[in-house]
Amino acid sequence: MQSESTKLFDATLILGDLKDARRRLHASAEIGLDLPKTQALVMEQLSGLDMEITTGRGLSSVTAVLRGGKPGPVVLLRGDMDALPFTEPRGLPFASTTGAMHACGHDLHTAGLLGAAKLLHGKREDLPGSVIFMFQPGEEGYAGARHMIDEGVLEAAGERPVAAFAIHVDCVKDGNTFFTRTGPMLAGAGGMEIRIAGTGGHPAFPENAIDPIPIAAEIILAIQSFVTRRVPASDPAVVSIMSVDTEQLAPNALPTAVTIKAFIRTLSRETTTLVRQKLPALVSGIAAAHGAEVAIDYGESYPVTMNDAHEAAFALEVLQNLHGREGAQFLSAPLMATEDFSYVLEQVPGALMVLGARPADVPAAGAPGMHSAGAVFDDGVLGRQAEALAEIAWRRLHLCA
Repeated sequence: MQSESTKLFDATLILGDLKDARRRLHASAEIGLDLPKTQALVMEQLSGLDMEITTGRGLSSVTAVLRGGKPGPVVLLRGDMDALPFTEPRGLPFASTTGAMHACGHDLHTAGLLGAAKLLHGKREDLPGSVIFMFQPGEEGYAGARHMIDEGVLEAAGERPVAAFAIHVDCVKDGNTFFTRTGPMLAGAGGMEIRIAGTGGHPAFPENAIDPIPIAAEIILAIQSFVTRRVPASDPAVVSIMSVDTEQLAPNALPTAVTIKAFIRTLSRETTTLVRQKLPALVSGIAAAHGAEVAIDYGESYPVTMNDAHEAAFALEVLQNLHGREGAQFLSAPLMATEDFSYVLEQVPGALMVLGARPADVPAAGAPGMHSAGAVFDDGVLGRQAEALAEIAWRRLHLCA
């Protein structure tokens, strides 16, 4: 490993270009799997580079393969590109006007990966192997990583990667500081919808009806008790009630049904199985006790983001040699957020890292979090992000040389 003074890559000269790309991405934020403007910008930025570039068939993905000048294995680097369906408050000169907002930092992920591609391209003759750059749509609930895997991103270089890495920025954590860990890094998650069917009726005579609202209230409280009493504290779950909607025929009529939508986060397959098996029985029992019918539907769950012990330790060592122990820290506990990079890590050993990107003028206390319309990111971290991805890929390939 080398010290910061002898680091292999320097993004100083391209930082302005990376910021410009990020801000253009931010202003034209798009949602889901179909990101034509974002895809076009990525293709524009990659034009002129000696890479093998393909686009997705069923989604607006971009896969770029950089072939090194020396033989060797394959490493994959990934950046997601989609935004959230938020209307961004005015204020930033490059604020989005599309009805979508990069409130999770994916515009930085895309720009940072573009930077890594340019840095590695500049040293391609000495690169022992190949790098796959995975520009992915649809991370925010659309399982875009799984779609790209189905379309062959892991075989894009002709053989599967020996390792895969990604960086996720965080607008609450201190700027320019990296965090990662071995084992579970982020939670697995999926949605659950509960529909409680009542009968409707006159609110003056509730004894003649089955009112789903108090049943729903009882179920919501029981769910919270279930998490604290049925799920081991050493392997936790978080069940968040996201919405409660009634089906009401008239303002002066009891609802005919209530629909509860919940989001479940777990850190292991065992706890996921426990919740999926036991929670429906609890909900059904409460509804049956009140004479109501209930239907429970589970959506697809993102897997737990599981960092490989060797690859995470390797990435952390590289980052600590570049930035010291203060600049790259071991995360003591998993985060309960989710990431569909987990689909890649199910098939390729690798690691997800977090990079603090809170602006210097935003105090840590009360800083707006990600997935909020108030989220703001310091794109000054893009140079460090690009250098880190390039350095990790370079050194990982050299381990096999």
